[in-house]
Amino acid sequence: MLRALTVDRSVMHVDVAGEALASQSGVAAFDIDERRFSKLIAFVAGSFVSEAGAVAAIPGAGYGAYDRFFEAKGFFNALVGCNTWTAAALREAGLRSGAWTPLPQSLRLSLKLYN
Repeated sequence: MLRALTVDRSVMHVDVAGEALASQSGVAAFDIDERRFSKLIAFVAGSFVSEAGAVAAIPGAGYGAYDRFFEAKGFFNALVGCNTWTAAALREAGLRSGAWTPLPQSLRLSLKLYN
């Protein structure tokens, strides 16, 4: 909690998801063309710390068998975290969002209002 209130190194939490995820409440789906999808993929890929194009999982970091944490570029805190990163990634893909979306609810509302 203290690190979130100050500044800490960023990590990427990666989990397996599939078509079943799209049918869950709270999950929004957007249609984007191939060019915008490529920009989104490039944004995400560019967020990982990599050496010679390879990313490595942080040993022992994960919640279960199918997820991992990876070193990421940058820093986070309580004001700039995963939801603001997600909004920036979606803006890269051509979707609109509010300038600051620190909570899941603010990101969801912002995407609903602008898209």
